[in-house]
Amino acid sequence: MNLAFDVFVQGALLSFGLILAIGAQNAFVLRQGLRGEHVLLVCSLCAFSDAALIAAGVAGFGALVERAPWIEPFFRYGGAAFLLVYALRALRSAIWSDDALVADGEDVRSWQQVMLVCLAFTWLNPHVYVDTLLLLGAASTAYADERLSFALGATSSSFVFFFSLGYGARLLQPVFARPVAWRWLDGLIAVVMLAIAFKLLRS
Repeated sequence: MNLAFDVFVQGALLSFGLILAIGAQNAFVLRQGLRGEHVLLVCSLCAFSDAALIAAGVAGFGALVERAPWIEPFFRYGGAAFLLVYALRALRSAIWSDDALVADGEDVRSWQQVMLVCLAFTWLNPHVYVDTLLLLGAASTAYADERLSFALGATSSSFVFFFSLGYGARLLQPVFARPVAWRWLDGLIAVVMLAIAFKLLRS
């Protein structure tokens, strides 16, 4: 298998540019990384989900999405409802919680709970379909026989980003040993998720 390195790099850069903006999924990965809670599971779910969607987009699934008008509102309203609920939980935590990073592992959620929340952030987010199925899928058409190189570059960017975010968050753990730092983070997460939810409802 011959790869076009320049196309690989272009795919990686475009994917990184799309995924870099802070959003609900990225905020969730960051929070799990800070807590040191099921980080491998969360990063893997996000990265492999992106890989599957990028592959589908490059394979032409974006055209099918455009022909099925019910898909977009389903994910838009479902995602907005989920984000509103999670934003309210984060807001409550920002106001009343005294959480801090502790070594005894209190209040640790099961991997099943974390998995379901992570999948919801990933698959109920309409923006992920726009970025992967439509934008990356459409961009890949410019590379004809080199679309595989483009897809591999875009996928590698997702893996690097999510694992760097999840495991790199540990560097901030001393800061989040204080409850006030968690309150600020939860407040920021609540604002981001509320903004995305209202944007989805208004679009």
